[in-house]
Amino acid sequence: MKFSTVAAMLASASAAYAHAIVGSVYINGVSQGNGVGTYIRSPPNNSPVKDLTSSDVACNVNNVAVPKTLEVSAGDVITFEWYHNTPLDDIIDASHKGPVQVYVAPTESNGSGAVWVKLFSQAYTDDWATNKLIANKGHVSVTVPDLAAGEYLFRPEIVALHEADTAYNVNSARGVQLYMECVQFKVASSGSVSLSGGIDFKESYTYSDGGLVFNVYNADPKTYVAPGGAVSSIAVAGQAGIGPVPAAGSNAQAGTTAAAVTSTSAAPATTAVPTTSTAAAVTSTAAPVTTASPVSTTRAAVSTSKMVTVTIRSSSAAQPTASAASSAAVSCPTSSSGSSGSSGAAVAKYYQCGGINYTGSTTCASGTTCVVQNPYYSQCL
Repeated sequence: MKFSTVAAMLASASAAYAHAIVGSVYINGVSQGNGVGTYIRSPPNNSPVKDLTSSDVACNVNNVAVPKTLEVSAGDVITFEWYHNTPLDDIIDASHKGPVQVYVAPTESNGSGAVWVKLFSQAYTDDWATNKLIANKGHVSVTVPDLAAGEYLFRPEIVALHEADTAYNVNSARGVQLYMECVQFKVASSGSVSLSGGIDFKESYTYSDGGLVFNVYNADPKTYVAPGGAVSSIAVAGQAGIGPVPAAGSNAQAGTTAAAVTSTSAAPATTAVPTTSTAAAVTSTAAPVTTASPVSTTRAAVSTSKMVTVTIRSSSAAQPTASAASSAAVSCPTSSSGSSGSSGAAVAKYYQCGGINYTGSTTCASGTTCVVQNPYYSQCL
């Protein structure tokens, strides 16, 4: 039996244990906390998308708005954290070789049409990008271009080629495996760059693309070209790409302000408030939020601070420290070492209902049940 055939069989056998998701984000080296179902449009599980004709190629199978939006400015460094089940675990099976890429599109498009602009792509140089991702604990970073102010979806992607020798439309048991999430961001700085020249995945990711149908076992990896075209000219030169999380406070542009979180869910939400007078503002576009006093909507610079439920990034290299909520804080629970949710309002289908550090409602909407996905995340299904 040929080595390539044996290797393909072994890759298939490990597939059930090899899948991956993006579970959290760092901004300038500061963790924004668990993003699954909060600021990341997370699918119900870590399975890949294989049907290239499906609209799921854009933002996976659960492309609906989530409650929070992370705020950044031009020059900020965004680090996406990939993992299999829990942070810093096996990330993705080593058999799943292929490129790692990052795209961006306007949120108002919901990922539909020729809107996706490529900010980063790494395939094969001296090794496959996925092997480098595993070695760097699932971290890949991009620098925010000088984008016009507004809301954007950032889309990190893994293209796994271990079964891509045969197209999915020829044999549905095989085919390339696409892993992606869409992460909600608001760019607060007033840049001059408007997204243009983007791709439509329905037209660009096809079964005739050599980057999506490729025999990773027999072909020369140096001949491989990742799908989606070249990296856009708006991408910031010298961005970190695959590598360690930058040191806290790291920023490609001096003088940028701190991260804020905006609630965008249609469902009622509790919004955290900064605990220092210089902290970034938190705004809400969701249903009414109970507050003890008015919350300023002015966005200010941050040296070091931490929100009650959301860790905000700092422009200083010093690590943020926790402090008690002030009397003017919005009413909300504080994080704990474990899941301490309460019954509360019913959680909508596909939204989080439990997990380590989760403090929200554990009651699912009628017809759904709170299902444990991993220790950090349970979901109403």
